[in-house]
Amino acid sequence: MFRKKLSNSSLLVSAIGIGSQFWGGKQDINETFQQLDFAIDNGINFIDTAEIYPVPYSEKTWGNSERFIGLWLEKKKLREKIIIATKIAGRSNEFPYIRNGKLKLDKHNIQEAVDESLRRLKSGYIDLLQMHWPDRLTNFFGQLEYQHVENSESISIEETLEVLQTLVESGKVREIGICNETSWGVTRYLSHAQVSKRPRIISIQYPYNLLNRNFEISHSEISMRENLSLICYSPLAHGTLTGKYRDGKIPKGSRYEKYPFFKRYKNVRAVEASNFYVDLAHKYNLDPGQAAIAFLLTRPFVANVLVSVSNIKQLQSNIEGAELSLPADFVKEVNSYHNLNPNPSS
Repeated sequence: MFRKKLSNSSLLVSAIGIGSQFWGGKQDINETFQQLDFAIDNGINFIDTAEIYPVPYSEKTWGNSERFIGLWLEKKKLREKIIIATKIAGRSNEFPYIRNGKLKLDKHNIQEAVDESLRRLKSGYIDLLQMHWPDRLTNFFGQLEYQHVENSESISIEETLEVLQTLVESGKVREIGICNETSWGVTRYLSHAQVSKRPRIISIQYPYNLLNRNFEISHSEISMRENLSLICYSPLAHGTLTGKYRDGKIPKGSRYEKYPFFKRYKNVRAVEASNFYVDLAHKYNLDPGQAAIAFLLTRPFVANVLVSVSNIKQLQSNIEGAELSLPADFVKEVNSYHNLNPNPSS
C-alpha cells in the first residue's frame, strides 16, 4: 500500500488508516485484535483513536479504544512500526465523568489527557496528537446556521499551542494536528505557529466523502498552499456509499441497526446521491465502496482515508479500494453529478 508524508513531517502514513471508534464498545477485544492484525499484515501503519472512544460515548466504556490498542501494542511489540494518532476532547459539558466534566483545551486538561492516553496506550509517546474539536463556540460536526457568540472563557489557540509546545519538547508528542476545525481556526493555528515559533500543525482530520465535499470549498486551498494534509473520516458516509442501506435495508450488525441515531446521511438528497454513485460504480463494474475510497485518494490534499469497520471483509474491501485505479470517465461523471447535487449532506 502506498504511503504519504503528513505535511513536512517524518510521519509516513499508509493510504488507509484504521479508526477505532467502535473498539471497546460495539467490538470486543478479540475483534479489535483481529482487525489490527489484518490491517498491519496488509500494509496499514496508521491507527487513529481518541480519549473519548468508543462511540456511543459512555462513562463505562470511554478510554477502551486506547486501552485495547495499548494491550495489542504490548503483545505485538510493534510500537516503532506503527503511527498512533489520538485526540483530546475540546470544550464540552457532555462528559461529566472525564476530568470532572470541565473539558477545555488548556494546560491542565491537555497535560492530563496526554498522560492518561500514554498510560492506556502503554507508550512513551504519541505520534500525532490532535485537538478533537475547537474550544470556542463555533460550528462543527455538520452543524449549520452559524451564530456568532463571543465567549470570554474560550481558551485561545495561542494558549493551546503554548501547551502543545511543552509536550513536543518533552518528547511525549511528536507532531500535532487538528480535527473538525473551521477555516478561520486553521489559519490561526498556522499564523500563531509562525509568529510565536510554536509547533506547526501537520494535519487536519475532517469529514470528506462523495456526499460531503465541503472541505473543497472551505479548506482545500489552505491545505494545498500551506501543505496541510487532510486525514478524511467518514469516507463511505457511514456505509451508505456501499449501497448496503439501499431501499431502507438495515443489515444485521450494521451501524444503523446498532445506532439508529446516526442520521447525517439519511436525508432525501443524500439518499438520491448515494443511489446515483452506487449505480455509477456498477455501470463501470466497480465495487461502490472501493470506488468511493479510490476517488478520495485522487484528491491531491488527501493523505489518508480513515475507515472504521464491523468486520474483516469490510476492511479487506477498503484496503483494495486504495489500490483501485478509476476510469477517467467515472471521475468525470462523479464531478458532473456533484455539480447538479452538491454536498447533500454537510
